[in-house]
Amino acid sequence: MHADRHPSPRPPAPLEQGGAPARFPAPVDAVLRAAGWQPGRWDIKQAEVWADTLREHRSPAGHRHTVFPAAVEAWAEFGGLRLAPTGPGRQIAPAALDLDPLHGLHMARTLGDLGRALGSDVCPLGSETDTQALLAIDAEGRVHALDHTGDWYLGPGIDQALTALVSGIAPVRLTAG
Repeated sequence: MHADRHPSPRPPAPLEQGGAPARFPAPVDAVLRAAGWQPGRWDIKQAEVWADTLREHRSPAGHRHTVFPAAVEAWAEFGGLRLAPTGPGRQIAPAALDLDPLHGLHMARTLGDLGRALGSDVCPLGSETDTQALLAIDAEGRVHALDHTGDWYLGPGIDQALTALVSGIAPVRLTAG
């Protein structure tokens, strides 16, 4: 469903048993599975709880979260996972992740500002455990990180972003423009 929305050149995927392409590189798949993910994981009830909590929250200045399908789908499949990659990363250290969108509960204004800059709604996805960078997803499914050093682009979809974070692939800094 999402492959056509976010075309991007990809190297040939490794094959699973039976010859079907693997969704994630083997080391990333192993980290995801160790955290409790498996193909077909879909906890829509928890995703709806997060959606309701975010929709109902209003900052003291009146800022609110916008919830959209790409966020709910990401939460249903990956929400609640705590990823703890080990070993060296390709370019930077792999990121330990806590995929709980409520890490961004009090960031409605910041996410709204990023959304205006991107021309898309943005919703929290989780956080990087070590750096406390906030992970966010936009309405098109693109994934970003926000930290004290700036705003970062992690990938055109959740699969690419998780692969980059777990593999230690350096993100791309977002620039005003």
